[in-house]
Amino acid sequence: MPTPADVLATLQRIDSASPRITCYDDLPGPTAGERVELSARVLGNWVSKASNALQEEWDIEPGSVVHIAMRPHWRLTYWAWAVWSVGAVLDLDGEGSADLVVTDDPAALPQDGPAVLVTRAALARGAGLALPDGVMDEAADLSTHGDLFAAWNEPQGDDIALRVAGQETSYEDLGSTSTPTTKGARVQLVDPSAEALLRTSLAVWSAEGSLVVHLGPTDEQTLSRRADAEGVTA
Repeated sequence: MPTPADVLATLQRIDSASPRITCYDDLPGPTAGERVELSARVLGNWVSKASNALQEEWDIEPGSVVHIAMRPHWRLTYWAWAVWSVGAVLDLDGEGSADLVVTDDPAALPQDGPAVLVTRAALARGAGLALPDGVMDEAADLSTHGDLFAAWNEPQGDDIALRVAGQETSYEDLGSTSTPTTKGARVQLVDPSAEALLRTSLAVWSAEGSLVVHLGPTDEQTLSRRADAEGVTA
């Protein structure tokens, strides 16, 4: 099975300009009403920057564990792909020890140990609060990392790629545990869990498709209008 890094490379090669994820934020808060769309090229740039940060700042590699404590969001997708690009374990449970914590919630930052605070706003240039030593302000610092990425080491097929709900999935099984999608489909996803967003994105992008994601409660009339406007096919 191709790895997530292979999937992203294919999308960039076949059509780097078409949208691969369109995200509507219907959650209450400062980002309510945002619509963000990423092409394969832009998504790849975000993944490369995050992947380079993982390697250069924290020496994350196959066998390392990165706990991501983020609500579903387009930023979650590129951090997840970055973890998989360096061959590490993406942990959504947070039950055991981790080499790094990535979160969008300041209250979830560890008392000690390295961490990344992600600011959800599309145009954020900083977290807007003082952060403890050892915590990266993603909005301020991630842009300093390169747009091109080369992994120091590749994961083996039986290395763990995902840990969620007490279950572990290897790199060789990661693609096979995602629901197959029609090739090129534009898939609508409504208020997904973090796991559902990641598994669906893997399935859809493996089939050279794209996602339209709605975060939070969205009424049926709005969903129908957006589906028509976005060309949703599934």
